[in-house]
Amino acid sequence: MKWLVTGGCGFIGTSLIRHLITEGNHSITVLDNLTTGTREDLSNVCDFDEIPREALLSAYRSGDSCNLALDRRCKLIAGDILDQELAHAVSRDADIIVHLAANTGVGRSVEDPRLDCHTNVIGTFNYLEAARQNKVSRFVFASSGAPIGEVEPPIHEELAPHPASPYGASKLAGEGYCSAYKHSFGLDTVILRFGNVYGPGSLHKGSVVAKFIRRAMNSQPLEIFGDGTQTRDFIYIEDLIEAVLKAATKQGIGGEIFQIATNRETTVGEMTEYLVRIMQSRGIQGIKLRNAERPPGDVRRNFSDTSKARRLLNWQSKTHLEAGLERTVDYFLQP
Repeated sequence: MKWLVTGGCGFIGTSLIRHLITEGNHSITVLDNLTTGTREDLSNVCDFDEIPREALLSAYRSGDSCNLALDRRCKLIAGDILDQELAHAVSRDADIIVHLAANTGVGRSVEDPRLDCHTNVIGTFNYLEAARQNKVSRFVFASSGAPIGEVEPPIHEELAPHPASPYGASKLAGEGYCSAYKHSFGLDTVILRFGNVYGPGSLHKGSVVAKFIRRAMNSQPLEIFGDGTQTRDFIYIEDLIEAVLKAATKQGIGGEIFQIATNRETTVGEMTEYLVRIMQSRGIQGIKLRNAERPPGDVRRNFSDTSKARRLLNWQSKTHLEAGLERTVDYFLQP
């Protein structure tokens, strides 16, 4: 299969690519603007050729083959998802697009809602339109629980969305366009609402697990928003990647939305207790905690009902939180 992974130098992207390389017989193209993930991050999981943006566009305009890398399966194009022409060029030969590139996080969207809207709405539209015109067979869209907003959990696919943050609104718009492109144009779109993803490879990730580990390693206090009783659904990266692979390849699921999480509610305080105990057992001492004001748009409770994914994707998470946190801490501590 010919895969295009937007945001492929990031945490989830490199984890997906590692699996595809292990499987073999895949052609992989990565589109990333390198603001979070880096070339080094990608090189840690595979060899790649970098194709200059202008060389790719020149080949596209002339009608020549866009596959300019001859020696390796993986190609990297440094570029932005807001570049409409690049979207069409880079996806011309793709069978599957996994659209991971996004402005992520509630906090960043509150700080700059216009940037969040442009990146997540127009960027997603660009790749849906490119997929339609290039007759891509499957489009997998990375969403989250944020479109649902503040509701009584568990979150499930039939709940009416009421986003509490600009990030939730922009991801909801992406979901809406995926649905429209399925029903209007027959593009097989699959929407995955990820829980709070953690695990090895999350060195640059800004979510709570990775941030707490980095802060503890630098002798900085772990800052818990509110009283720590807010809940999240923490999903280990290997479990999530299995869901992405199934969503990209399973027949008969075009147009569907799936909650991809653990179906378990964990308070941030409980997760922190696990994490502190593990870090102390690895020699990180003097860990301090402090409480801070909850930021705008932060939902109080969040966990998912994953029964639809079990039924239609034949998927469910397998990794217990404590075991996943141990592997994550060991990853951060490796030389």
